[in-house]
Amino acid sequence: MYSQYVFRGLGQTNGDPALQGGFDYSHASGWYAGTWGSNISWLKENFSAVGPPMAVAGTYGGGGSLEWDFYGGYKWGFAPDWTLDLGTLYYYYPGDINPATAAVTVNALTGTPVGVPKADTWEVYAGLSWKWLSAKLSYSLDNKTFGVLDSSGTYYLDFTAAYPIPDTKFTLIGHYGLQKYNGTDPRNFVVGGVQLDNDNLFSYDDWKLGINYALPKDFTVGFFYTDTSSDNVLGYGSVNDVGAGGNRGPFPKRISKGTGTVFISKTF
Repeated sequence: MYSQYVFRGLGQTNGDPALQGGFDYSHASGWYAGTWGSNISWLKENFSAVGPPMAVAGTYGGGGSLEWDFYGGYKWGFAPDWTLDLGTLYYYYPGDINPATAAVTVNALTGTPVGVPKADTWEVYAGLSWKWLSAKLSYSLDNKTFGVLDSSGTYYLDFTAAYPIPDTKFTLIGHYGLQKYNGTDPRNFVVGGVQLDNDNLFSYDDWKLGINYALPKDFTVGFFYTDTSSDNVLGYGSVNDVGAGGNRGPFPKRISKGTGTVFISKTF
């Protein structure tokens, strides 16, 4: 149980609690597979019409309250304390596109209707870890990465340290990430006669600092603080914020802001 769900520095539940759980299977050979899920709300809250705040509901009209992930891969311990991790991950967001949103979604330059994609996303990844340090590259094979069109080749870099304090049950967590979007969604805003590309609208850095404490019976409690470099109203801002060209942000609250999260979890 988490006080909220934050993914790559972005709030997914509008600051509300998140119930999360998953199941993993690993073989002695190094192969593994698993699934994980969490409640979300952002797909029902990303108001996408240009103009007055909340003019149109979110991308999803039915469903849009669940993220369900499926993943698998191979881990290779090729030297003492060193592990290479190669795999793939599919983000599945059950639900249906909101007809009202689809009806007003057009190419920002020509005004012609364009499709509204679901947010389902397929990534491949490669990770390298040494003791309590790790680095990972996740690369999108999807041309609609998290609902952004023309975005194949988008990637995320993750650098994480999880340092167990000697002779204690505490672990210190530090993380830096870079989300880099590719391409130009035809729905992107036009500012000064130029259409903004996905990099300008959606790319950002994020970071996290936290501490975990191991309790008896495989319970863990912890706290972490996350923040991002993104102050781009049009990509991740609030409907009350005004950005470039007089356009407003898409969310009830700015989802890229700094925020603290507490949690309790159990491993079976």
